[in-house]
Amino acid sequence: MATNLTHAHGQLFRRNPDEVFPSLQALWAHCDGEKARSRDVWRPPSALNPVANGSLRLDVGENEGDEHGLALNDWSFSQLCALAGVSKDTVNRLSPETAGRVLRETLPAGNKPLQLYAEGDRIRSIHGTAYTRLHNADLVTMLREFAVDFEPPPRGITGGTGLYCGEQDLFCFLIDPTGWAEIGGEAFAPGFFAWNSEVGKRSVGVATFWFQAVCQNHIVWDATEVVEFARKHTGKVGEALSDIRRIIERLVETRDARRDGFVSVMRTAMETTLGNDAEEVLKALARNGIPKGLAKEAIARAESRGRFTIFALVDALTRMSGELVNAGERADADQRASSLLALAAASSS
Repeated sequence: MATNLTHAHGQLFRRNPDEVFPSLQALWAHCDGEKARSRDVWRPPSALNPVANGSLRLDVGENEGDEHGLALNDWSFSQLCALAGVSKDTVNRLSPETAGRVLRETLPAGNKPLQLYAEGDRIRSIHGTAYTRLHNADLVTMLREFAVDFEPPPRGITGGTGLYCGEQDLFCFLIDPTGWAEIGGEAFAPGFFAWNSEVGKRSVGVATFWFQAVCQNHIVWDATEVVEFARKHTGKVGEALSDIRRIIERLVETRDARRDGFVSVMRTAMETTLGNDAEEVLKALARNGIPKGLAKEAIARAESRGRFTIFALVDALTRMSGELVNAGERADADQRASSLLALAAASSS
């Protein structure tokens, strides 16, 4: 059963321009740079010292005597407040000095280390020992190697490309615009979503599918054969890359098999005629359920192309369908054209 997918639609309207990337290569370069610049800092909660230095910062004792501390972004600040058990909204209303005092008094004691992920002088995330990181760059590296011939969809109405990476997470929307194949008598192309967060905002995962159209709002219309996989960032999360790779490889293998079959059907349709003259073709169309009036018009259009091939007749019927106003009549005409194309499929198998 076909469904409409809105994953990429939501991403299109929430991403800032600096989170949008024109290609998988550009996205990889960004993620790889972040990975190279970032580091893990392990500290017990008792070693964390919120300080005020124009804004609230966190002294993690990296450099002895350094009271400036590391900056917090929105995500790491939220995690720090959760760790202290205080409301982020409440702390946000306080002065940096008061906020620092509140957090110093509420942060847990103990020596069980916390994992702070820092880039330069900014803390990107704060986690306990159960969290295991999977870098965005590693996921994109795998996509570049195994997502053969896939590319971003046409730009959305906001300028979004389907390739995004921000402070909290990464999202990729890729399709193969040349991978059209026939499923149940209709044309579909393959695509997938892939996502990750190296700061723990969301799981790592993939959703593959076959679709009929993508609009400028990046809604995927009439998707079928949707396969989704997701994994939390715990334990051996690195194994998720192998799982995602296998899922994408299966999509590629299915695409190649279906595309080869589709090409074979089209070739047969272009080479096979239904008769040598209009009268013979009219009888053949009648045997396949094409009404006489519709058949005559299709024959007249096909005749202008020189031969009464199945492809020419199907193309004529499809174009005539597009000229119909009533949706029910269009669907009926499309079904008849598909049944005619099935003759070529039977001949090519």
